[in-house]
Amino acid sequence: MLSALAFFFVMTSYYIIRPVGNQLSGAVGSQSLPLFYGAVFVVMLLLTPVFGLLVARFPRRQLLGWSYSFFILCLLAFVPAFMAQERIGARELGVVFFVWISVFNLFVVSLFWSFMADIFNSGNARQVFSLIALGGMGGAIFGPLVTKLLVQLIGVAPLLLVSALALSLSLALLLRLSAQHDRQPGSHGEEAIGGSLWAGIRELWSRPFLRYMALLMLFGDGIGTLAYALVADYAKAHFTDTVARTAFYNDLDLATNLLGALLQLSLTRWLLIRHGAGWGLLLPALVNVVLLAGVALIGGGNLLLLGYSVPLLALMSVITRGFAYGMTKPAVDALYTRVPRETRYKGKNFVETAVWRFGDVVVTSAVSGLRGLGWGIGGLALAGVGVATLAAMVARRAGWSPDLAPDEHAPVVGDAKAPV
Repeated sequence: MLSALAFFFVMTSYYIIRPVGNQLSGAVGSQSLPLFYGAVFVVMLLLTPVFGLLVARFPRRQLLGWSYSFFILCLLAFVPAFMAQERIGARELGVVFFVWISVFNLFVVSLFWSFMADIFNSGNARQVFSLIALGGMGGAIFGPLVTKLLVQLIGVAPLLLVSALALSLSLALLLRLSAQHDRQPGSHGEEAIGGSLWAGIRELWSRPFLRYMALLMLFGDGIGTLAYALVADYAKAHFTDTVARTAFYNDLDLATNLLGALLQLSLTRWLLIRHGAGWGLLLPALVNVVLLAGVALIGGGNLLLLGYSVPLLALMSVITRGFAYGMTKPAVDALYTRVPRETRYKGKNFVETAVWRFGDVVVTSAVSGLRGLGWGIGGLALAGVGVATLAAMVARRAGWSPDLAPDEHAPVVGDAKAPV
């Protein structure tokens, strides 16, 4: 319960400011995304050894406290910049804030789940990680609702103060959880993990599971970033002011997170317990194949859904992200309970930060290049079908990688064997 509540506040904090960053990318369109993602990738590479050094030298509680406190202070520092957005310019402020919010999202969320993998074994993870993720999904729904309510009343800049408060509450809960776990017999929370600050990069080449995770991250990122780039062009074409773009992206987040919550309440937990975490990787990849094939056949435009005209690109974005957050993410984090502690923090962090943003740079550059060659929505979606097919093949290997430790308390019914 404490873990779910802590993740609720983490995601509330992020989803309050996510549309604030997205409205900046929506202001300039997809042509600037390669610049944004390229800057993020460079920053991630520079931060990887710094994070590895912190993990190697400091106990878990200090690592959590210092990392989260840094981002809280940054949120406060951005308030005056957003009050002067018109004078600074959307492109200039957009690059800086987009880089920062990407680092914020990846490091804060990745560190949270590294901590969860440290205090739960694999059997417990399969039972509770979808519920903890559901707490985060609650925050991901609550955050957009708060933004929708407050952005019209107080404007954009003060939202950063609300986000900082939510992240502070999360930090307090995580420190309490760490203190409770440290009192248990056999806990290693008060010990620094040690090892090399470059271990996250080195293990990518030496551990098959991490290689699969890196490939799966790249392929999944390809699909997600393709959807994001197409939606950014749609937002630029249809919304002309900051508040309207923020509200549009906020509605996308709300719909995505409602779908993710529905999956976690209905299918994800059952699938992880009965059939294993590997199927939580494979099924979303198969869903993406079918979804993108449909977009390739139908193309762009609007669909009539429950009496509302819904942009097809927005629907694609909602479904792909909903399955990524509602099923793939809990499955991935459950698998990380079956690797050594150093891999849980350093290797996992490197895959979920630097590798992820490398994929962003490649995909956004490829989308811009293909659009320059005259490719439309149908052609890009067809390319996405190929990427989703590769993701399904890698997911099958990752979920049953030979270097994973044996699964603890495996269920008797629904033996978790790899599919033929």
